[in-house]
Amino acid sequence: MIKTFNLPDLGEGLQEAEIVNWQVKEGDSVKVDDPLVSVETAKAVVDVPSPYSGKIAKLHWQDGDIVPTHAALVDFELAGDAGEEAAPPAKTESKPAESKSEPIAEDSGTVVGKMATSDAEVADTAIIRKKRKAASGKPKALPSVRAYAREKGVDLARCQASGKNNTITREDVDRAGGGARPAAVISGGAPMFGGWELPPLRTDVEFGKAQPLRGPRRAMHQSMSLSRSQVAECTLFDDADIHAWLPGQDITARIIRAVVAGCRIEPVLNAWYDGDKQERILHQHVDLAMAVDTPDGLIVPVLRRVDEKDGAALRAELNIIKQKTRDRSVSPEDMKNPTITLSNFGMMAGRYATPVVVPPQVAILGTGGLRHDVVAVMGGVETHKRIPLSITFDHRCITGGEACRWLAAVIKDLQKPF
Repeated sequence: MIKTFNLPDLGEGLQEAEIVNWQVKEGDSVKVDDPLVSVETAKAVVDVPSPYSGKIAKLHWQDGDIVPTHAALVDFELAGDAGEEAAPPAKTESKPAESKSEPIAEDSGTVVGKMATSDAEVADTAIIRKKRKAASGKPKALPSVRAYAREKGVDLARCQASGKNNTITREDVDRAGGGARPAAVISGGAPMFGGWELPPLRTDVEFGKAQPLRGPRRAMHQSMSLSRSQVAECTLFDDADIHAWLPGQDITARIIRAVVAGCRIEPVLNAWYDGDKQERILHQHVDLAMAVDTPDGLIVPVLRRVDEKDGAALRAELNIIKQKTRDRSVSPEDMKNPTITLSNFGMMAGRYATPVVVPPQVAILGTGGLRHDVVAVMGGVETHKRIPLSITFDHRCITGGEACRWLAAVIKDLQKPF
């Protein structure tokens, strides 16, 4: 008999996933738990295991296709009445502050956020897999390798792939670059602006061609659209004078501690809000989302209970989560249910911004680039280092006074010497 397996809900609130690569082909025989396909959601690359033992009769999609959740994914030819089937998932209790997992179509063999196997449930984990087979012969490489190639000025099309499944590695980039970055070449060869040359034209992008948003960029479209339609955003701007800081301060860890201080003074900003029900949930602990820029787009892992960690623990966790995010090996569980967000955009450029609140959160803090400003002091002026701050909040449930008191508490903590 023929049994159809649908793309399961991977528990991230998204309506689709992208096929990275198939682990099987039509005509292959598989067993329960054998890997079928790697799919990329907005946040991670996840392996989908087989829920049946049998023969692959039909693959409904190809590498690079974007598949709606619950759409037909694979047809199985099963022996006998139904073949061997994955054991049904165990029931779990939902925590009060988290959304409940609901069963999906019977033929999927999954529940939200879990994959059923023959032995037990296994949580979805993000793994570095073969990247999508790009159209038009686009070289295959992980995002971190593409970024490395841009840094070295190496065209990936010139690289001889030596990695698994014909994937380009950092070593391949080094060999193609010969250890030296090529000189910048301007289109047309003419000097620009009085002899100053422009940076070289990037060779790792396709110009003049419509390109669908994928992965994190597609999720960004959805979350920003949701924010625009649901949140009444208001932004406050100010600066924290850190002239009194003692040497050796970890700037990011200090900012995180200041966020915690603000949430102790005004916990209403460390909350979730349901606009339809006009209900809010205030959180005792701070689960801080940290926006991390990657070549594939913005990915936002969550640091859990930062209010319980000291500076050294925060720094260690930051280093781990940032590396995992850039390698795309971060788990979907590491990106769920933040209570407030920090965007440290000033590490790249910018002084102030209007960062966007993603519901159900109600606040996001943006930190701009550190500046040496001339400030008035008693009897004259001095140059002080200051951190620009931008706090956006949902004005549907937070008053201007509450936001001001929260920001004042953040500034007060940042201005302490240590």
